Order: sequence, then C-alpha cells, then structure tokens
Amino acid sequence: MSKPRDDRQKDLLLPALDQIIDMGHPLVRLATLIDWNILDDRLSSVCQTGSGQPGLPTRLVAGLFILKHMHNLSDEVLCARWIENPYYQYFCGELSFCRRLPFDRSSMTRWRQRLGEEQLVALIQESLSADASGNHQARRARQAQPCAAAQPGSASESRRADDRF
Repeated sequence: MSKPRDDRQKDLLLPALDQIIDMGHPLVRLATLIDWNILDDRLSSVCQTGSGQPGLPTRLVAGLFILKHMHNLSDEVLCARWIENPYYQYFCGELSFCRRLPFDRSSMTRWRQRLGEEQLVALIQESLSADASGNHQARRARQAQPCAAAQPGSASESRRADDRF
C-alpha cells in the first residue's frame, strides 16, 4: 500500500494530527473502519505511477472521493474544506496538518476519469459498509450499557421524584 507522506521532518514543530484532533470524531472512527488495503489493491491498476510526478497515496485519492460523496461537495468546495479541516486530512491519511493541497485541484477531474464509474461506486460502497458495521458495533455497545434512567439514584429518577411532589 502506498504510505502516507510524512512531511513532518520539514517542520519539526508541526504536531501530528492524531495529537491535536478528537480521536472519537466520526470521520476518525470511519477512517479506522475502512479497509484501506482493499481499496489500495482495487485501485492499484488505475493509480499506477508512470512518468511525471510521483503518484499520490491511494488513501488520499479514495478519501477525497468518499468525502465528496458523503458531503455532496463540488471539487472546489471539497479542496477548500480539505485545507482547513484537520479531520478531512486525517481521514485521507495525512500525518500532520497541511496548509496547502498536495495536488492540483484539476487532478480531481482526471482521477474521476481514470477511475471510472465502477471504481467510484466501489469506493462509496466500501465507506458505506464500513460505516454500517461501525454503527452496528456502536448500537450493540449502547444496548449492552444500562440506561441511566433505570439506575436507582440517577438524576432522571430524582427529577421524576421531585416532579411528583
């Protein structure tokens, strides 16, 4: 799998994203649920490096298209939000906060053409299946926890007792 770029050595004072963001954020949780290796294998034939600039990590390209679909964004708005949103950057595999895009915005159109409809649908399906399994796990965890209202001495029980008097 193509590894995320680690540009932290350029600025040793630049903190790692996982040190400054909430690791419980929905995009962070979704990023851990998606099997990026499967996407890398699936897209490797399309994202092969050739002559010219070095290829970008598959996770960056896949992550951008997933975010674009999730939030129904245009390429321009997606790129603007990616620059200002550390959660978008973490989701796409960046290790430290980037102040500018690591690609040209017009690349989105070329990637879309190279990937084709079938690969883009596969990206969306992977994110949806990961989200569904994550939500299922979260529901099971919530169901296993007793409800606070049912606990003797809980705040909701004492409020109900106060309301009766």
